[in-house]
Amino acid sequence: MKHEALPHISLGRLKLKNGLWLAPMAGITNGPFRLLCSRGGAGLVVTEMVSADSLRYGNRKSMRMLDITPGERPVAVQIFGADPQAMALAAKLAEEAGADVIDINAGCPVKKVLRSGAGSALMKRPGLLADIVAAVVGAVKVPVTVKTRVGLKTGTVLGPELARLAEGEGAAAVVIHGRYAEAFHTGPVDLDAVAATAAAVKIPVIGNGGVKDAATAGAMLEAGCAGAAVGRAAVGNPFVFSEIESGLAGRPARERGPEDAINLFLEFLELNCGVYGPENGVVRARKLIGYCLKGLQGAAALRGAFMEKKNLNDAKALLVEYLHSSRR
Repeated sequence: MKHEALPHISLGRLKLKNGLWLAPMAGITNGPFRLLCSRGGAGLVVTEMVSADSLRYGNRKSMRMLDITPGERPVAVQIFGADPQAMALAAKLAEEAGADVIDINAGCPVKKVLRSGAGSALMKRPGLLADIVAAVVGAVKVPVTVKTRVGLKTGTVLGPELARLAEGEGAAAVVIHGRYAEAFHTGPVDLDAVAATAAAVKIPVIGNGGVKDAATAGAMLEAGCAGAAVGRAAVGNPFVFSEIESGLAGRPARERGPEDAINLFLEFLELNCGVYGPENGVVRARKLIGYCLKGLQGAAALRGAFMEKKNLNDAKALLVEYLHSSRR
């Protein structure tokens, strides 16, 4: 189905240009990557999840995860934890750091997070989740959203109940991952459960899980969602948001070739090194290079060579040489 335009979404006073959001991804959605996704057409970008307990104790690494650059706005800071007071404090710190939105993680299935009682463990304790949402909403002036899943185990749908809970405690929107927690990030999305969640509340519901193109984003809209959140499909292609928007409107997306991929990674590399330094920035970029070079001729060899580079100048020289050789 053709959509003339993605609906504009309002989160309280905050008006977003579209309903295509960047989903938070640990180790990936840092400032430089979020900036590229914002340029690539995302209506809202979201940080890596930040531990409320770490923020409470002033952990330097976690505090740095709150750093925001003007060019990436609007931006949501996602926090996780199982203590309402700690979550409220984390939300205040994020707001003071410049967050436009606070997002509560109530869906992460990773064991380390579950052991702390946070993430998808909160789906088992709706009373505690309600207290957390209420505490965070009461602590900040910016909109608060809740990210959760359709359920813990296949067939046991909790999405509608959790969405109503979030709405009742003052959340401005719900992001619903269409897979059950036991499935992590693989397998089919339960669109019926997503539709039931979207129908259960009046606030915007953003569909997440397997969104990679106009067809999958359109399926979320058909299920009644106000928008879609893109995760892995944005890694290596931050322009996926504008491509999806064009596809939904029936317009052809701009084709991107090997030169675009290399130039994009070079830009990310420069931004990353600007934040983390010329050596650490290169090391931290290694996680993305495989995604960015996917499908290019000689990508495996180029990736292997990049892994050996230890500073910005050497890394750039390698990529520029590949670019020149590909033009011959």
